[in-house]
Amino acid sequence: MNENIKMSKLTPIFRIFDEVKAREFYLDFLEFKVDWEHRFEDDLPLYIQISYGDCIIHLSENYGDSSPGSAIRIEVENLSLYHSNLLEKKYKFARPGIETTPWNTREVRLGDPFGNRIVFYENI
Repeated sequence: MNENIKMSKLTPIFRIFDEVKAREFYLDFLEFKVDWEHRFEDDLPLYIQISYGDCIIHLSENYGDSSPGSAIRIEVENLSLYHSNLLEKKYKFARPGIETTPWNTREVRLGDPFGNRIVFYENI
C-alpha cells in the first residue's frame, strides 16, 4: 500500500425503478433524508443522493448505473434502537428481526422494493 494515496468512504449506487416506492422505503421507513436530486429533464430518470448521518447512498433510475440485486453492509451504533424504530413504523413490506451471527455481529437484514439488499450491523 502506498502511504501517499488516501481513500475515503465509498458511495454505493442502487438501481431503482419507481420513485414513489423508493421514497417510501428509504425516506419514510429507513429515515434517510434527501441531500440532492438530479434529472437532465423533467421526464428523464431520477438520480438522488440520500443520507443518514455519515452514511450516503445514491439511488438511480438510469439504466446501466447499477445492477438490481446489489448488496451493502452499513455499520450502525445502537442497532437495537434503530431496529425498534423500524418496527414501530409497521411498514407493510418488512418487519425485520435481529440476528446474532457466528462472526460476532448483530444484524438487521432488509431488501428494498427493487431487489437490493441492505444489512445494518453492529459489532459485539
